[in-house]
Amino acid sequence: MALTLYVDTARWRAHQQTVIQQFPGIVPVCKGNGYGFGHERLAEEAARFGSDILAVGTTYEAARMKDFFSGDLLVLTPFRRGEEPVPLPDRVIRSVSSVDGVYGLVNARVVIEVMSSMKRHGVTGEDLPKLHAAIENVRLEGFAIHLPLDRTDGLDAVEEVIAWMDRLRAARLPLHTMFVSHLKGEELARLQQQFPQTRFRARIGTRLWLGDHDSTEYRGSVLDVTRVSKGDRFGYRQQKAASDGHLVVVAGGTSHGVGLEAPKALHGVMPRAKGVARAGLATVNRNLSPFVWAGKQRWFAEPPHMQVSILFVPSDVQAPQVGDELVAHLRHTTTQFDRLLDR
Repeated sequence: MALTLYVDTARWRAHQQTVIQQFPGIVPVCKGNGYGFGHERLAEEAARFGSDILAVGTTYEAARMKDFFSGDLLVLTPFRRGEEPVPLPDRVIRSVSSVDGVYGLVNARVVIEVMSSMKRHGVTGEDLPKLHAAIENVRLEGFAIHLPLDRTDGLDAVEEVIAWMDRLRAARLPLHTMFVSHLKGEELARLQQQFPQTRFRARIGTRLWLGDHDSTEYRGSVLDVTRVSKGDRFGYRQQKAASDGHLVVVAGGTSHGVGLEAPKALHGVMPRAKGVARAGLATVNRNLSPFVWAGKQRWFAEPPHMQVSILFVPSDVQAPQVGDELVAHLRHTTTQFDRLLDR
């Protein structure tokens, strides 16, 4: 009995191809938990469609991925002096976001990140004159810019990249390759047309692996079903059942990421109102689970356990049977499955 990720493989791969066609020279990203699929599976997929490079989040991920992927590995987290040394092969490329970082990577392959409107990390325009001497002792693979997802001020993404291209060109720095993130296919094409001597490579993870929501589905197996009457005590905290119904034990708990949710940016009155309502219900121990039965998400009977969750199904709904599977609406990047099945 398990929490299972089902993948409609043909559909999933067809979506991958649509993204690959929109972004020639794509750099597939595999970081964190491998977007819910795992590092090994995504390395296998990248090799299958012929990618020469795979981007990972950290040096620790690169150390693991080197055994699954034979091409270049681009580490997205910038190098910092004093970081723990991790043995890595020469095919690993390090990201750098400071002049000091470039000086600290003598003879290494590097990509230099520039400071975008994200204001997360990157070299600034004032740093560019200092880079001439710094890059003499590294193998420069190109520059990179990481753009924001939302643009509330109306600033055009292409214009932001062009502004940086102009700065780099004015500083007489090499512009043979530019790695970009969060651009549309037509935006990338505009840049390639304007700068034909530069190769633009889009680093893409979410859109590539998770862009077709209907190609994947999580399901948790029902392990036990117990009838309860109003007032019966149950669970770790011996709460009382609020009404007649069934306690349904389903595979999938906190160790899988069930009940754990990354914060979301809320835009608009309605999403904020729903957030307030959910918070209010949580104060009286009413939390909606991600598991669906009979067309509705069911309430947690109590907070999820490490490997299972206990749901409450009211008496006016036919209870599931042991062995049934309940669809679960889970976020791929925070979920760890027990098994993955292609179909």
